Amino acid sequence: MHNEPRATAAALLPLVGGPANVVSLAHCVTRLRLVLADRTAVRDAELRALPGVLGVVEDGPSYQVVLGPGAVGRVTEAFEELLDAGRGDSAEQLARRGAELRARHKERNATPVKTALRRVADIFVPLIPALIGCGILAGVAGLLRTLELLPGLTPALTALSAAFMALIAVFVGYNTAKVFGGTPVLGGAVAAVVVHPGVAEVTAFGTPLAPGQGGVLGALAAAALGCCVEKWCRARLPGTLDVLLTPTLTVLVAGLATLYVLMYAAGEVATAVGTAATWLLETTGALAGLLLGGLFLPLVMLGLHQALIPLHTTLIEQQGHTVLLPLLAMAGAGQVGAALAVYVRLRHDTSLRTTIRSALPAGLLGVGEPLIYGVSLPLGRPFVTACVGGAAGGAFVGLFAMLSTEVGSTAIGPSGWALFPLLAGDAGPAWTAGVYGGGLLTGYVVGFAVTYVFGGLRRADPVGAVCDSGGHEPRPADRPGPRPASPR
Repeated sequence: MHNEPRATAAALLPLVGGPANVVSLAHCVTRLRLVLADRTAVRDAELRALPGVLGVVEDGPSYQVVLGPGAVGRVTEAFEELLDAGRGDSAEQLARRGAELRARHKERNATPVKTALRRVADIFVPLIPALIGCGILAGVAGLLRTLELLPGLTPALTALSAAFMALIAVFVGYNTAKVFGGTPVLGGAVAAVVVHPGVAEVTAFGTPLAPGQGGVLGALAAAALGCCVEKWCRARLPGTLDVLLTPTLTVLVAGLATLYVLMYAAGEVATAVGTAATWLLETTGALAGLLLGGLFLPLVMLGLHQALIPLHTTLIEQQGHTVLLPLLAMAGAGQVGAALAVYVRLRHDTSLRTTIRSALPAGLLGVGEPLIYGVSLPLGRPFVTACVGGAAGGAFVGLFAMLSTEVGSTAIGPSGWALFPLLAGDAGPAWTAGVYGGGLLTGYVVGFAVTYVFGGLRRADPVGAVCDSGGHEPRPADRPGPRPASPR
């Protein structure tokens, strides 16, 4: 079933309550994201035991099934086909149930912090594919320039890689308006003023503005303000005037506020972010790397790591690369080391070892969710020891930052081995890659060693039940179905 997306989708559909229970669906790199009409209709135990399912995450109204990279796209496509073929309820009924579900979840789960983080993720996550593609092209162009190869092609690659970043404010504004319930194109129009060359003729707080000042933070603030103005106008203007005046007032009011207040304020914030990141690594690099590398896996588990995207994007705009991503990438190295230790120790747990073999390539490329939900988190203690490995790798990279060997990434999204083409630093490509590779190796080794010794694992007996020396009940090696407990 691992290799049959339609079979996996067919098995999933009844376990989530059937076609009538699915209000909407989407997917990201590793998860099938469902909005369900009735959460109680899900058969959780059977769903988690399904081969190919690495875990389940609930985030507000979204019920997320972790399937892993590659597989999730194929399963989602098959799931959608089965959904369209099997729906029995009308669109109106599904929309009504979906609205009731969202209202219940909003009352129960929507705190201001959760809502803000989710909105930030919804704005920036759709931009990641373009950031990855343009970042890789920028890395290739830089390598060709350094090696003095293909001089005729280098300017073209540079233009292709820089074009998106030059206009990223427009895309941020478009997505912001979409997330906040405004008209997306108006959000893009308001945010476009941030990158327009004509802003150089405008003075704010006694200082001439510069095109791009404030970057994505200014664009986000501009579009959010534009949504407020648009909603205010639509609630008060009659239909005949609404068509003409609402767009005009939205662009005018939000645009003037952006020029005379928001660009300057966002520029100061963006400068502070860059200064703080540089100071942090130069003065406390090892400690900062230890904390960032050690705490990133819990952020990934909770889905909060997406909220860091604006910081990465701001640093890339300012400095050409983000120094935070290579530190955070060490968490994946610790996860890989921990998974390898589990693989070695639990030789008779065939199901778990199969999961590790299938998820390890993704883990090496920086996609850690399959290993998190399929291996370390269900076992408990290996998740903590994986964080220790990540902390060690982060401290290694941070230590070299204190020694004036900064390692950064020209784009966000890739991690692990996939980050090598995107590396940038002030000590040359070879040395930068060496420091980053040394951090990965440190994370692998420490994650493996700490998990092997302190991971609470003991070898399974031939029956197949895995004993956890940390005091947990035996874990069945093969799913589904009960297994006899291993003798203590």
